[in-house]
Amino acid sequence: MNAKKVIAKAYLWLVLIVLYAPIAFIVVFSFTEAKSLGNWTGFSTQLYANLFTGSMQNATGLQSAVINTLLIALAASIVATVLGTVAAIGIFHLHGRKKQTMTFLNNIPMINPDIITGVSLFLLFVFLGISQGYLTVILAHITFCTPYVVLNVMPKLRQMNPNIYEAALDLGATPAQALRKVLVPALRPGMISGFILSFTMSLDDFAVTFFTRGTIGLDTLSTYIYADARKGGLTPELKPLMSIIFLIILVVLLVINIRQSKQQNDNLKK
Repeated sequence: MNAKKVIAKAYLWLVLIVLYAPIAFIVVFSFTEAKSLGNWTGFSTQLYANLFTGSMQNATGLQSAVINTLLIALAASIVATVLGTVAAIGIFHLHGRKKQTMTFLNNIPMINPDIITGVSLFLLFVFLGISQGYLTVILAHITFCTPYVVLNVMPKLRQMNPNIYEAALDLGATPAQALRKVLVPALRPGMISGFILSFTMSLDDFAVTFFTRGTIGLDTLSTYIYADARKGGLTPELKPLMSIIFLIILVVLLVINIRQSKQQNDNLKK
């Protein structure tokens, strides 16, 4: 093995360690009762018990934040998936400068810093006189999630035979039937990837949520953790909660990757 391969593998492992060591650290210390992270007081599942039974300080606040986060992420992801898929189809069928312009405009929200997006949407909602709360947070999340769906659906449109849709119309299908029975099945992998990415981005968001949630006491996990940290520490039960969220996302990704690998193998056999 030459030196370049050794350095490349060492660099890859270093990157993986930097990325996953903090997560592993949280998972390990979720199995101890210590309030401060990094202080091991013996193996225990008490924090998990506290999390599921609600026998902890400010249990109502944490449970409410989790429910709000999931509801907002689910609503925003569903709407963003629909809008992003329709937008991707529209952009794909544009030509020349119009297509380049729309692609460029779609990329701006993904590159734009979250704090600028959050402040901009905050000023827009104030200007329009929209009361800030669930509605504004969901609208804000849809705004920054939709471009990611477009980005995931576009490659599937390029891979698809463009004549299939027209053939369905020639055979008597209505545009709606052709969309449902031809386009959607072909674009489904991209739509699922876009939905999962949107859901994850919504779960992770802080800046946009912070500026658009208003003053009604609406908290998501990110804003709850921020407020908790400002008090001088983090609720110990957050460690098992973060571990569970990571495990669920990991399982979902593994299942999707395994299914895609099987589909690719089946296609190659055919």
